[in-house]
Amino acid sequence: MPRKLSNALTAMTVKSAKPGRHADGGGLYLLVKESGSRSWVYRFMLKGKSRDIGLGTAGHDAISLSSARDLAAALRLKVKAGIDPLAERQREAEEAVAAAQAAEISRITFRQVAESYIKANEGGWRNGKHRQQWRNTLSTYVYPIIGDLSVASIGTPHVLKILEPIWQDKPETASRLRGRIEIVLDAAKARGYREGDNPARWRGHIAQILPKRAKLQRGHHKAMTYTEIGAFIAELREREAMAALALEFVILTAARTSEALGATWREVDMDKAIWIIPAERMKAGKEHRVPLSARAIEILKITKAQGKDWLFPAEKGRALSGMAMSMLLRRMKVDCTVHGFRSAFRDWSAECTAYAHEVCEMALAHTIGNKSEAAYRRGDLFEKRRRLMADWAAFCEAGTGTESNVSPIRGSAG
Repeated sequence: MPRKLSNALTAMTVKSAKPGRHADGGGLYLLVKESGSRSWVYRFMLKGKSRDIGLGTAGHDAISLSSARDLAAALRLKVKAGIDPLAERQREAEEAVAAAQAAEISRITFRQVAESYIKANEGGWRNGKHRQQWRNTLSTYVYPIIGDLSVASIGTPHVLKILEPIWQDKPETASRLRGRIEIVLDAAKARGYREGDNPARWRGHIAQILPKRAKLQRGHHKAMTYTEIGAFIAELREREAMAALALEFVILTAARTSEALGATWREVDMDKAIWIIPAERMKAGKEHRVPLSARAIEILKITKAQGKDWLFPAEKGRALSGMAMSMLLRRMKVDCTVHGFRSAFRDWSAECTAYAHEVCEMALAHTIGNKSEAAYRRGDLFEKRRRLMADWAAFCEAGTGTESNVSPIRGSAG
């Protein structure tokens, strides 16, 4: 029976041993390679299998012989207790990686995730105003409170600290802001930056804490009654300004402010009396054809003489500001909003005409809510809408008490 080795190596042997495996006893080996590099290896038996685990570089400036024996002794105790040193080392390495990743994630802030989300998605958003609203609302209300916090640490108290101060006074802004926070936190979870439920979600969470928007004192688009439209247009025609023409055009087409003021001549076919608004400029993201009444065409003939790209240009050639028409209404001491004229048109079409509901809704470019109805109605009822808008123009004209004409523009101010 061979003699069992115990402390067979010496410091000199470690230094001078030739290439090969040299046993010290108790499972400790000195491994010398042809290159001259030296390292310690511990061999053990566990569950009938022989396995090796490296202990590190051997040498005076690395792991000495005595230190290697101590390491081997500690491993023998673990093996005796049924612990696999290799499996333990693997687990410790994985835990170290996980800890490092967690530390890295903890440094990722809400602001970083939000800016990354905006950069990745803003190309698909309809217009620059939408992109700016995202950045402005986050910069104003969110970043000062949680912008520099770890996105993984954001909880319900943080969300409420942002929303509660504006929930009553600015319900529209607060509601949109909550949705944007929810989106950013969902994006963070998708990237593995946080876990658990979204603290900004409405249903079953924030809805149980803050009152529903329907119960709040909300702002709304003040509308002029349709019976007052004719007299208002008559007064409007006394204003020799681009804003006055733009506003009358918006009333006659039942268009949104952004749709009219963002329009260029490429969108208009004067001969066919059609204005085609591209999908990227529409709220529903779908191209919308607008039939132009004779009065609407009359207005465009005057504005086209300005020789600018926009249907309604400002003095310096840029598109007319969205505030121009609102300021005009304010100077005229009219207590309604530009958007409110769409409501007046809808009330008139419902109460004074026999046009079908869907024709009136399509005139306003509203999305059909009933999916089955939308699936079967592929067209846009354009010819019916042309008659509807001609009737609307006639109604507006009838109340003016004047012939349809347009005064030359002497200035672009409202």
